[in-house]
Amino acid sequence: MADSHDKMEEDDHADTVPERTLHDSGAEGVPDLRILHFNDVYHPYPAEQEPKGGAARSKTLCDHYRDDPQFKDGPTPLTFFSGGAYNPSSESSVTKGGHMIPVLNELNIDAACAGNHEFDFGAAHFAYLAKDCNFPWLMANLYDPNLGEDDHGNLKPLGGCRPTMMLEASNGIKVGLMGLVEKEWTEKIDNSLPSNVVYRDMEDVAKELAPQLRKQGADIVIALTHARQPRDHHFCNVIPAGLIDIVLAGHDHWVEHKKFDNGTVLLRSGFDFKNLTYTEAFRQADKSWKFNIIRRNLTGDIEENETVKRHCEDIVADVHRKMDWPLGLTAVPLEARKEKCETSESNYGNFLADLMRVYHKTDCAIVTGGTFKGNRIYHSGQLYIRDIVECFSFEDPVVMIRVTGDAIREVLEHGVSKYPEPHVAFPQISNIVFSFDPTAKAGERIQRIKINGEELDPKRKYTVATRALLASGKRGYMAFRVESRGGTAEEVIDEENGVLVSGMLRQYFTWVQTAEAFKAVSSSENECVSHRRTMTSHLGRQGIRWNSDEEKAEMIKRKVVWKWRRLADKQFDAEAMIRAGEGEFFKGWTRGIAPKVEGRITMVH
Repeated sequence: MADSHDKMEEDDHADTVPERTLHDSGAEGVPDLRILHFNDVYHPYPAEQEPKGGAARSKTLCDHYRDDPQFKDGPTPLTFFSGGAYNPSSESSVTKGGHMIPVLNELNIDAACAGNHEFDFGAAHFAYLAKDCNFPWLMANLYDPNLGEDDHGNLKPLGGCRPTMMLEASNGIKVGLMGLVEKEWTEKIDNSLPSNVVYRDMEDVAKELAPQLRKQGADIVIALTHARQPRDHHFCNVIPAGLIDIVLAGHDHWVEHKKFDNGTVLLRSGFDFKNLTYTEAFRQADKSWKFNIIRRNLTGDIEENETVKRHCEDIVADVHRKMDWPLGLTAVPLEARKEKCETSESNYGNFLADLMRVYHKTDCAIVTGGTFKGNRIYHSGQLYIRDIVECFSFEDPVVMIRVTGDAIREVLEHGVSKYPEPHVAFPQISNIVFSFDPTAKAGERIQRIKINGEELDPKRKYTVATRALLASGKRGYMAFRVESRGGTAEEVIDEENGVLVSGMLRQYFTWVQTAEAFKAVSSSENECVSHRRTMTSHLGRQGIRWNSDEEKAEMIKRKVVWKWRRLADKQFDAEAMIRAGEGEFFKGWTRGIAPKVEGRITMVH
């Protein structure tokens, strides 16, 4: 059978055929190796529509290939996971990914490649969670100098990952493994990584490690990767023939099989526990390998494993309990009422838009009033995780696009087109000031727009932080529709590399608590700031700015940030830092936010 390339688009859930052959090499008999593979699983629960999926069905199917009598003559299958589990989801906004560990631990994973979302809550948190995993995480080409060197003088991989490992199948076949990641996603989550990480190209590292694995006796060399399709294809094309036998890939959310001219085989296995692949591998006389590959869709006729099903039920109960954990403080009421956010500038809208812009380091940020689902005022005082999840319950992340000034004007015009009626598309903005005439004709209401204090240039390209929903052209924001969806906006940070609003807020408040904790024990900084004084903060045009003398505040900020990064990078007391982020060490001296309405949006007649 000819090689197949089966790309499943994100909105294609129509494939309900339980089993389909991706590739038949013609090899027959008892295989020398059997492999189960999956990638990118954010939600352990089943869906309502087929393929229903879910971790409990995945466990049942994996056990079928492991225990069914028809496979008794073959080796026990090896199970590999190519990363993407800890985020993004509503649950991870509460648990910071920890809810996935009991589920993954039930799947008999032999090795996993760390993906970008494993580090959304920082390298220290990843290392903390990895201690509870019953399988090793691999990554060979992204290093953290703060961890020092190994016995051979090599930098250690980020998060304490292993670069390679050797496995022996139940029939004695030796399997050499390495984990490889692309540079692109490491650059897009630099807020979560140590500042001095070192990256090496996938192919360069593979050329060093594969011969070492062969020398250790590997009969087959497998690369687990977490990279986008173009990067994986480039990797498979440029490596020498026979270097890597098969690449098991993650990061993209579709099923794909491709054999390259040099004989390297690439396999990607779907997403979200809706799909997995089963491979039978046959060793040839010349020591090459042939692969018969089957795609499995986890349809509703597959029974759910009771143990994993109970784990999923426990997740729901645990998330519900943690909803009432304190997250941060607000010194002022936060306006999230529908009639306000969808008709006017809101202080909560300003805070969120500022946070989005600062997080992704963009020229500006635009989010809609419809983003705020709480439909109430969050009064000054304690903010709880429930408040964040309730107000921002959606699961499309914050992304970065590059568009013209004309496109920005177009979406702002659309946003105010229905005023004075509440409109979900009404903009909440950062680093933008504009005025509009509500009496003018819709589409001609905007009078003046400034970005970063300068008049909008219609032809200039600006970077914008916004929701993925708007970057898909929804809510009437067609000018923000990205090229991959048929629009003209350039994707700089896409959905896969974005962060949920709820997760972004969680990270922000954790940063505030951690920074304040370090500052509280620093005598030099105690000389600069009295902790007996109530101090509020908000995100302004220059990022985080304290309500005190600007020069002194900037000095304090730089010292706190530097100290936090230095200590976090060295993994100092990582577990205590994590617990602090989860409320157990919440201190009364943690600052509250104090956003205000600043006249970013004004009306003229």
